[in-house]
Amino acid sequence: MQERNVTLPLASQAPSLSLVGEAAPTTDRRSIRTRQALRDALAAEIERTGDLSRVTVKAVADAAGVTRRTFYSHFKDIPDLVSQIEDETVEDVRVLVTRLAQTNLEELQEAISHLAPCPGSVDILEYFLERESYLPALLGDGGDPAFTEKLKQVTYDAVAERASEGISFPLPKAVFDYYLTFAISAEVGVLLRWMRLGMKESPEVMARVMTALMFVRPGDLYGKKIEFGMPDLDDLADMASNLKEMQE
Repeated sequence: MQERNVTLPLASQAPSLSLVGEAAPTTDRRSIRTRQALRDALAAEIERTGDLSRVTVKAVADAAGVTRRTFYSHFKDIPDLVSQIEDETVEDVRVLVTRLAQTNLEELQEAISHLAPCPGSVDILEYFLERESYLPALLGDGGDPAFTEKLKQVTYDAVAERASEGISFPLPKAVFDYYLTFAISAEVGVLLRWMRLGMKESPEVMARVMTALMFVRPGDLYGKKIEFGMPDLDDLADMASNLKEMQE
């Protein structure tokens, strides 16, 4: 696979609409601080109540130190606040994962040989660490279960085409789909575990761990390597056929 250099802006780094007059920057900064306070207050209320569905506008406004009128000047209701956080995060993750997907196999092999993280993986973890005041709560047990699925889907969409390039034999589409789903679910699962445990390891350390885990074979952790060969094309075709029959 050939390396592609793509630079994309994060949604959270996109310039805000300008306001008329010299006071615009101050107003904008105040608005940003208020929205951040409301995000953090939402997270605090999720943790306090243990259930996103029990969080109220009044509780969030009180926790943020603003009036309900101020809350409604930024968001329609709690679902709108949640939706805006999730939409922004999903778009930012799309950009970051797209960048990571530009890594070619030679670069990945070089990184692994030096126990280094996959290029781009540290940036993704730093993104979540910088938002630890509110994202862990939304992605936790009391948050929005659909949020995790959104992150998996945007990751799948961002890497699927790139990951399908250069496969040396005609892998059935169903098998490739399950392989990619397995890999993404594993990586997102580790990300969520790291967040729920307080993000104690640095993004650099966790990126190394997550890169290495993708290449750990069954038995490696127990000193008993399990050797197995790649199924031939007939085996893969049979596997895909069996999966199709099970779905019918």
